[in-house]
Amino acid sequence: MQNRVKLQDEYEQFVMIADVQALTDNFENPQKVHNNVRELLLDYLSVGLDPTKTTIFIQSQIPQIAELTVFYMNLVTLERVLRNPTVKEEIKNKNFGGNLPAQAGLPVGFALYPVSQAADITSVNADLVPVGEDQLPMIEQTREIVRKFNALYGEVLHEPEALVGKIKRLVGTDGGAKMGKSLNNCIFLSDDEVTVTKKVMGMYTDPTRIHPTDPGKVEGNPVFIYHDAFNPDKEQVADFKTRYQAGTVGDVEVKIALAKVINDLLDPIRKKREAMARDQAYLDEILQKGREKTLVVAGEVLAKVKKAMKIEYGHN
Repeated sequence: MQNRVKLQDEYEQFVMIADVQALTDNFENPQKVHNNVRELLLDYLSVGLDPTKTTIFIQSQIPQIAELTVFYMNLVTLERVLRNPTVKEEIKNKNFGGNLPAQAGLPVGFALYPVSQAADITSVNADLVPVGEDQLPMIEQTREIVRKFNALYGEVLHEPEALVGKIKRLVGTDGGAKMGKSLNNCIFLSDDEVTVTKKVMGMYTDPTRIHPTDPGKVEGNPVFIYHDAFNPDKEQVADFKTRYQAGTVGDVEVKIALAKVINDLLDPIRKKREAMARDQAYLDEILQKGREKTLVVAGEVLAKVKKAMKIEYGHN
């Protein structure tokens, strides 16, 4: 998110709320997706995205994305999509089973997520896409699709570059490799002080450390990963690490300090978020303006794609 806040002063930035893609593994609970759209918008605004600088839009309100997805499906094989490391990991995380749809009961929409994402990215002529390291295979797949399209039909689409943030993807509070709402292992921007403290105090640390006087491992320890990411007092972090490895500081002291750091960081964000949540008209206006602007840009991209593919007819 830090990248996006910075980039809005350097680029014409579009930020998409991916409700259609969220439905690929929440198709039985559409109300959850519906509610999360507004929550995500509030998250974006509360951390500093400025709607006068950044265009925020909802995926399902841009029909050109769905049409581009259909065209791009012809440019990639199912085998290639299922070899995508991110897709393979997500299939595992969502408990779909094996990698093949016949084995796993895997929804087609979920399997084709990389194709849909290529449509998301190219619909707004994106040159740069801020992502976590785990999403790099998805961006590479988009680049492959773009190259294949341009080789067949001419130089129409932009080939995007990935921008990885300085802070790597955070592990979950349970020590899992990935955090997520569905995994119940993350801290939300909307969490109050008590909730944040409770989650931090329940975080996994070094499972081999039985007593506070036992030497502990810092590497791979979720509490220290979060300290490195969020604690501005690097001397305190270094001191904690030294003492933890020597067995002279307990988990509780380290966690209490982390809870304070995160709550101090979130406090102004929470206040801003709460204030904006009371102004529904303002939020609706942001999404409406985002929709209108994105429809224009995506419409131009789709028109070029159809012309290049020789499916532009008189009634279009």
